Amino acid sequence: MAPARTEPAAAPVRRLTVLYDAECGLCAHVRDWLLRQRQLVPLDLVPAGSDEARRRHPDLDHGATLDEVTAVGDAGQVYRGAAAWIVVLWALREHRPLAHRLATPAGAALARGAVLAAAKWRQDRRWGGDGHRLRDGWVYEPGPGWRYTGRPGCADGTCATG
Repeated sequence: MAPARTEPAAAPVRRLTVLYDAECGLCAHVRDWLLRQRQLVPLDLVPAGSDEARRRHPDLDHGATLDEVTAVGDAGQVYRGAAAWIVVLWALREHRPLAHRLATPAGAALARGAVLAAAKWRQDRRWGGDGHRLRDGWVYEPGPGWRYTGRPGCADGTCATG
């Protein structure tokens, strides 16, 4: 006879809402990439802190969702940081095997490192411009993607080094 289950079974994830920083060029680039992927679990990409995000998930700390990527499952599951990236990759057909590898202890350390690197990149860009323009002349525009506009101060073909 099997032992009685004492804890409720985890609810399956059938849909995910991914809250992303719409003012961040890297985040917008990842959003566009996610939209091009084949999804095993549908993803709703919603700007963090937006009216739509607050309407969908009134109990979340919406200020925190601007600082850390957050994914919310259709049964109320909340994933933050590296766990959010792993569950989002798990939702994608071609990237589910990678998500399974990242869910191991060694993989989780790698995922945490990637999330910390992205957070550092975002912080550096937040202080360096409007969030879409990089210091080296690259600009991200939703739709067309990344394009090079030239380095500031290099219009005559010579650039100061600093």
